[in-house]
Amino acid sequence: MAGEYRGDKVGQRVILPASFIGGLRDMRRRYMDAMALVQRYKITSADQYDKFISAELPDEEEYPLLHDLVVKHMMHGPCGKHRPTNLCMTDGQCKNHYPRPFSNKLIQGKDGYPIYKRKNDGKIVNVRGMRMNNQWVVPYNPYLLTRYNCHINVESCSGVKAIKYLYKYIYKGHDRCTVYIESDDGKKVVDEKSKIFKTHVGCLRQKHYGEFMNSISVKCNIRSLTFNYISRIDKQGKIWTKRKTRSVIGRIATANRREGERYYLRLLLNHVRGPLSFKDLLTVNGRECETFKEAAKERGLLESDNSISECLREAVLFKMPSALRNLFATILVHCNPTDIRKLWETYYEDMPEDFRKIHDNSHVAQLQCTLKSINYFLESMGKKIDKYDFLKLDHGRDNGNVSECREIIEERSINVSPEDFDAQSKLNPEQEQAFKTILERVDSGRAGLFFVDGSGGTGKTFLYRALLANLRSRGMIALAMATSGVATTILPGGHTAHSRFDIPLQTTDTTITNMSKQSDGAKLIRKSKLIIWDEAPMANHQMIETVDRSFRDIMDINEPFGGKVMVFGGDFRQVLPIVPKSTRA
Repeated sequence: MAGEYRGDKVGQRVILPASFIGGLRDMRRRYMDAMALVQRYKITSADQYDKFISAELPDEEEYPLLHDLVVKHMMHGPCGKHRPTNLCMTDGQCKNHYPRPFSNKLIQGKDGYPIYKRKNDGKIVNVRGMRMNNQWVVPYNPYLLTRYNCHINVESCSGVKAIKYLYKYIYKGHDRCTVYIESDDGKKVVDEKSKIFKTHVGCLRQKHYGEFMNSISVKCNIRSLTFNYISRIDKQGKIWTKRKTRSVIGRIATANRREGERYYLRLLLNHVRGPLSFKDLLTVNGRECETFKEAAKERGLLESDNSISECLREAVLFKMPSALRNLFATILVHCNPTDIRKLWETYYEDMPEDFRKIHDNSHVAQLQCTLKSINYFLESMGKKIDKYDFLKLDHGRDNGNVSECREIIEERSINVSPEDFDAQSKLNPEQEQAFKTILERVDSGRAGLFFVDGSGGTGKTFLYRALLANLRSRGMIALAMATSGVATTILPGGHTAHSRFDIPLQTTDTTITNMSKQSDGAKLIRKSKLIIWDEAPMANHQMIETVDRSFRDIMDINEPFGGKVMVFGGDFRQVLPIVPKSTRA
């Protein structure tokens, strides 16, 4: 027998033997009792503190091993006036408050930490060239220190401030940092935390970039260097210097060409010598460009669009206007042309030929229809026309026209082949039974979940194509998708589940898809009568549950998959067995 235990963390699911569940629950109960600090676990007196935590040097004759471990691992410093450059020093003071005051008994401190017992018993040890007493001992637990032979600082947090300090780490939000650069007059103590920052120009504000370059010019001739040769700090951490000897690749954060200005900024930094500001990067031959892309183009750092222009010139001769617009959208997405506006102005006259017959007296209408058509193709590739550098689409012109979204138009335009339509009369008895059962549920408008189980070659795809042909021939929308890309190619109008439902790559027990309730994808889900998901056993259960939660939200129906008729299919015999705690091989 096996049981299921759901942990506290989101997404934690462990399958355990049933015999182990009872012991695990008992352990969990005791743990929760301890966390709740029931009366018998509370530390209420100084004697109880002393049983668990010590801040004194142990007797060397009675506990020789413990004494050596405390001297080796649990002595702080030296710092303060003995070593003012120690890492713990801030504004001339030790941030950990060493040396601590002597105390004959434990006292509860105001900041949430107790003042541990540190007797002035005259014990002295020599650590790192300095004679230290109990004032320099870091609080420790004798048992843990002896067992693990390493530095383990043990503290008792019993005040309100200490509890708040612990819980703030849970609610503080995502990691963030503040970066600033200042000159060093040689007197300031080095703060190691201030040195840890990324040398990414995108993180620096413009007024600090000049200061950064000025600090470099102290050591080297900046006008002869590019940015990647000066992004190095010397051993003392005080001056930015020229990179020495070897060449290094990737010192500046990488950027994809589709990221726009960030990519062109990186391109300029790798080629322009001696810039002192962003203005220097934008200025070419005495003229200040408006964008980094324009500056890179003026400096000759971008390839020409000759091959792209030649492709469009050839396409104009034989392609219809709609196909030409589709090609133009494909070039925008996948070819990253340097001068989009020039390509647009050169080949625009050939794109709206079909719209001229409809809007022969309005050039504005022809232009907007052309832009809308290009945007239609861009959206099918996950992009929008507003992200590109040419004329903007007037979204308000078509507000009065009620039309279907692109996804619904594409689904309705799928052709039903005669072979798929005739497949309904060629089903074997098992296929026919499944075919009639599923169609009866669709026609009745009731929800339904089905799983078509069959070995490879038994005709699952044949059944899917018959179902799709029947519904599509009647003007209904039926969605066909699969977990793998290969399986989608044998389904008419097939998509992968990730692309169709915009499923995140990383799914948990609480994730939903990236489709909003107002998106075109959500409209398609509401219109669909049947959804077929092939190769379902290949999908992680969290992926299917993510779609379930999103469908419930989109349909506003708290039923499995929002009350849709779902047909899952696949062969569990083709899914490899899982060997627990084994390697990938």
